[in-house]
Parts: sequence; structure tokens; C-alpha cells
Amino acid sequence: MAPSEDGSIGSSLHGATAREQVFSFSAEDGPSSQAIRSDISAAKFAIPVDSEHRAKVFRPLSFAKPHMRAFHLGWISFFTCFISTFAAAPLVPVIRDNLDLTKTDIGNAGVASVSGAIFSRLAMGAVCDLLGARYGTAFSLLLSAPAVFSMSFVSDAGSYLAVRFMIGFCLATFVSCQYWTSVMFTGKIIGLVNGCAGGWGDMGGGVTQLLMPMVYHVIKVAGATPFTAWRFAFFIPGFLQIIMGILVLTLGQDLPDGNLSTLQKSGQVSKDKFSKVFWFAVKNYRTWILFVLYGFSMGVELTINNVISGYFYDRFHLTLHTAGIIAASFGMANFFARPFGGYASDVAARLFGMRGRLWTLWILQTVGALFCIWLGRASTLPIAILAMMLFSIGTQAACGALFGVAPFVSRRSLGLISGLTGAGGNFGSGVTQLLFFSSSRFSTAEGLSLMGVMAVVCTIPVAFIHFPQWGSMFLRPSQHEERSKEEHYYGGEWTEEEKSLGLHEGSIKFAENSRSERGRKAMLADIPTPQTGTPAHV
Repeated sequence: MAPSEDGSIGSSLHGATAREQVFSFSAEDGPSSQAIRSDISAAKFAIPVDSEHRAKVFRPLSFAKPHMRAFHLGWISFFTCFISTFAAAPLVPVIRDNLDLTKTDIGNAGVASVSGAIFSRLAMGAVCDLLGARYGTAFSLLLSAPAVFSMSFVSDAGSYLAVRFMIGFCLATFVSCQYWTSVMFTGKIIGLVNGCAGGWGDMGGGVTQLLMPMVYHVIKVAGATPFTAWRFAFFIPGFLQIIMGILVLTLGQDLPDGNLSTLQKSGQVSKDKFSKVFWFAVKNYRTWILFVLYGFSMGVELTINNVISGYFYDRFHLTLHTAGIIAASFGMANFFARPFGGYASDVAARLFGMRGRLWTLWILQTVGALFCIWLGRASTLPIAILAMMLFSIGTQAACGALFGVAPFVSRRSLGLISGLTGAGGNFGSGVTQLLFFSSSRFSTAEGLSLMGVMAVVCTIPVAFIHFPQWGSMFLRPSQHEERSKEEHYYGGEWTEEEKSLGLHEGSIKFAENSRSERGRKAMLADIPTPQTGTPAHV
């Protein structure tokens, strides 16, 4: 059996037996030039792990604890919250007649549904860093469930807007989902894993376009009036959130080695200070570029979830059911589009390092934005559907590629950076909805095209992301002997006093496991040339 490529101390191939799942994606690429020591503690894991006990293979058909179980709990929780947040969108034609809503009321409610998550995602990042992803995910599900039930009792435009604002807080589960997978899986496959977790969760935006009209129809057939049926329909997503919250609390685990609170009490993991975590997140300029980029990838997707059903319903005079099916296809593309973007990022990284990830992100997001422009200019239904699907694939793949980059910005402030990036998506959605879809200044078609133009422009900053150890789209890595090392970049987040206490050891292990971001050419150059000649003892 070949040793692992990273060759890091503590690597394990435990679990590689004939009984393992065949359907898997692995970070193993070839032999290492370093020797591997046996890590006895890794024997408790069902799949191969690295020196931080992060999984080196991805087996989506497995529910093995803790890695794959965390993956499935994370994406299903986010999926459930996506259903709740956008449950009103496919029922807007009925709700607006019941509550006498104007186009401005509907637009403002759409903005409200994503604005609440700006704050909750920021908070969730800190919660994950300080309390763990398990508590963060469960609390978000359980605390926002009453708001979902409250939708059944709204009576006017004001209460409708307020309840949609409160429901939107549950979208913070995206941050805990991406954080959870980032601490459970190694960097070599993190693009694919985060892409699947985020993409499958995003599918909730497509499923709700089918689920809510179907539930509404069933309740109406059972004897309820249309204005009563849509209210009862909201009990379904509310109960789904409660069920998932309980499952996360009872079945989830924060880290590969246990729950964060337990590890802190035993001294295996130190408690970090929020002020330090916050400072290293906000002072890193890469955080704010990701904030903008995600605002015009995921942010655009969130906006589409609110307007696309009504766009097809009004522009092409379709039935509510038909418009819902077409709109659902946009969200359902997340099943493969976002994972594809993450996988493309991982492949580019293996070949060209971090620079490959950045180029992949720029290409996918720009192409998606161009198709958004085309969608707004489409004059026939078939062309509009084609443009929407191509736009969907490009934008969602860009979201997957972006979270192939985000986990490498900071090791110490991973949660808060994930939160800030996620909040950027909601901020971008709020901005685009306010500018283009909340008044009669622009038609929905014109708004779509203008949003695409704005997305093309706001994708340009990806060229300014530069890692001294890996370079950027156009610039090479630093030639400085120290700054060109991963240990210098991640170790720089700790003071000398903290280093003397050993608090930085996790960052150093992460740095060692991140060397693959140099790319294949650089990795080959780093392999020492075997010495030749006659041994001295001959």
C-alpha cells in the first residue's frame, strides 16, 4: 500500500479495507518522499485522516461518524432552512391577493428575507469559532422555527415583511455547514466537499418551488380555501426545522476528536479569545474581497430565488404550477453545479496551486454573470429557460469554487471569515433587490440584465487576492525566504507568548497540510534530488 502524498506526521490509512465504499473522492495522489509514522489515535476513524484527523477521502454514500455524519447533518440543516426562507416565493401570487400586497411590498419582503441573515451569519461565524458548529446549527434551526409558524398568522404587508425578515435568520446555517465541513475534511478535497454541502443545501431553494405549491394544492383539495391553504402550508417547513435541530444536537460532533466543549475541558483544545479571532478576520483584506465576490455569486442566486417564479409567471403568462417547475430547475441545478465548481477548484489546485483556484473562480463567476444578462434579454420561453439554466450552472459553480479558496484565508479565524463571506451573499442580494426589483423603475427583465452587468464588474477584485506563499492570478509567490512559507502565513496569527504556550500548533499542522496549494510543478521542485556517487563505505 502506498504512503500518503502529504506525508505528514500522524497520517493514517486506517479503514482502507475491502469493505470500504467504492464511490469516494480521495486526496491520495501518489507516494511521498517522507516517512509516515503510525498514529494510534487515528485507529478510531472509519476513513483515512491527516495529521489534524481531517478526512482525506469523501464518501457521500457513507454516514460514518464523525466526518460523513457532520457532512450530512450540515447540508440537510441548510437545505431545510433554505426551504423555510423561500417558502413564500412560489406562493406570492396567492399571498399578494390575500394581503393586498403591492410590487413594492413584495420587493421589500424579498429584501427582508435575506437581510436578517447578514447579522445572523456574522454571529454564526463567532459561534462556530467559540462554541462549535453543532450548537450553532441546532440553535439556528430551533430558534427560527417559531418565525416559520408565525407566517400562518400574518394579516398585512407589515407583518408579512417582519416575519420573512425573522425567518431569514436561519440562513446562518450555511456558515455552520461550511465551517463544519472545513474542520472535518482536508484542504486537498475541501472544494468538492464544501461544494456538495453548500450546493445540496442550496437545492432547498429549488425544492421549495415544487414543495410549497404541492402542499398548498393538497390542502386546498382537502377542503380549505386558497387564503387558508397557503397559511397551513407553512407548518411543513416549521416542523422540518424542529426535527433537524434535535437530530443535530443528538447525533452531531463538533470536531474529529470530539465536541469542542469536551475537548476544551480536557485541555486538548484551548479556548480562544473573540477579540483575537475577530481582529485577524477583519484585518485580512482577502476577507472583504470574498465578501464582495460572494455578494455577486450567492447573492445573485438568492435574488433569483425570490423573483424567478414571478418573472416566468408574469412575462410568459404561465400557470403558478408551471412557473414553479421552471423556477425549481434553477435551484435544483445546485445538486451538480456547485459541487462541480468545488471539484474544478480542487483539480486546478493540484495542477497550478492556489493560482489555479483563483482563475477558476473568476472564469466561472464571469461566465455566469454573462448568462444572467442574456436571461434578462430573452424574448421567448425556450431561450429564457436555456439562459436561466446556463446562468444557474455558472453562478452556482462559482459559489463552490469560492469556498475552495475561503478555508485557506485564515486558520485561526475560519468561522468568522466563513460568516463574513456568507453575509456578503445576503448583502449582495439585498443590494440587487433594492436596486433592481423593489420598485417600478425597472422591469424584472431589465433588472436581471443590469444585475448581470454589476456581477461582471464586481468579480474583477478576485485578481487582487494574493497569498505570499502561493501568489495570485497574475503575480508569483513571494521570493522572501520566510514569507514564502505556509508556516509563516498561518503562524503570523499568533503572538510569541501564545506560541510559547503551544496554542499555534493547530495552525502549523494546517500549514503543513496546505503545501499542496503550491501546485504540482512547485511540489516537484521541492522534492530533493537523490544524491549520486559512491558511498563512503564502499
